[in-house]
Amino acid sequence: MLGIESTASHFIDTLFSTIRDVFPIAVIIFGFQLAVLRRPVTNWPKIVLGFVYVIVGLTFFLMGLELALFPLGESMAMQLTALDFLFDSGEVVPAEVHWSKYYWVYVFAAAIGFSTTIAEPSLIAVAIKANQVSGGTIKVNGLRIAVALGVAFGISLGSYRIVAGDPLHYYIMVGYVLVVIQTYFAPKTIVPLAYDSGGVTTSTVTVPIVTALGLGLASSVPGRNPMLDGFGLIAFASLFPMITVMGYAQLSVWKAKRREENAL
Repeated sequence: MLGIESTASHFIDTLFSTIRDVFPIAVIIFGFQLAVLRRPVTNWPKIVLGFVYVIVGLTFFLMGLELALFPLGESMAMQLTALDFLFDSGEVVPAEVHWSKYYWVYVFAAAIGFSTTIAEPSLIAVAIKANQVSGGTIKVNGLRIAVALGVAFGISLGSYRIVAGDPLHYYIMVGYVLVVIQTYFAPKTIVPLAYDSGGVTTSTVTVPIVTALGLGLASSVPGRNPMLDGFGLIAFASLFPMITVMGYAQLSVWKAKRREENAL
């Protein structure tokens, strides 16, 4: 009974917090519609129902983050870095664990980065629109997989950075140098989409789990500061999809040219 009351209280608090957060958005939208555009709002019942769906959905989602995703991400990171998991019984544990011993962490980071990105609603929406605008040239699943591979590699590399304790800015600077160089050679029509693809990965599904993974990893690896080392994985998740999407476009162009040459 106490658990039900606590959950209900948590739901009500989160619900009012969500309403407070969504209210300014509604004020701006309706304010521009009525005061600037001076047009009536059509189909009020449908719009109000949509806002109710948004508020209730966000409330349940935020509760799910706190109750499941954040604890699960941190728990997985701590279990994968536990000494009894890294070393067999009877094996001598060194004073400083080599980064290569954490290979399951990198595998898990890549897997969770790929799977959460594939499930990302904002990426699905962008991929569908890109497919429609390009007349089917850009495949929905092709774009989603290209972005997911970039996130998988980025999260895995970011996890290695936490384990190794390397400065974050070195990785980011090198990554953006690669993006700038690749931008020059990539098809111009794909560059804006590639840049947007990096942004859509930092949304509702990917961010909570990746953040929890980074914080859990930094908390469990000896010598790491969660505040200094735990954050930064989202930067990797935003950066590397740009590279993989432009690479996907370059590969597609190269394959098309090869087909034309073989046809001749």
